[in-house]
Amino acid sequence: MTTTVTRKGQVTIPKPVRDYLGIQPGSRVDFRRSADGGVVIEKADGPRPPSRFAKARGSAGPGMTTDELMALLRGEPE
Repeated sequence: MTTTVTRKGQVTIPKPVRDYLGIQPGSRVDFRRSADGGVVIEKADGPRPPSRFAKARGSAGPGMTTDELMALLRGEPE
């Protein structure tokens, strides 16, 4: 994504980046140099919001067996 620098040195952070980092009006951001010489922008007042897949991550506990799950997915009667 490309943006333009104003005469005052200001830029608009593109909306997809703001949404990804959870940046809203009044949020603080931090700029740092990465090991490869690039610059990284991060939300300064807390971690990035969790991924939309975060709730699905983790280890499965006791539940259905593989055969039971396959039967359910196939629509087989119990």
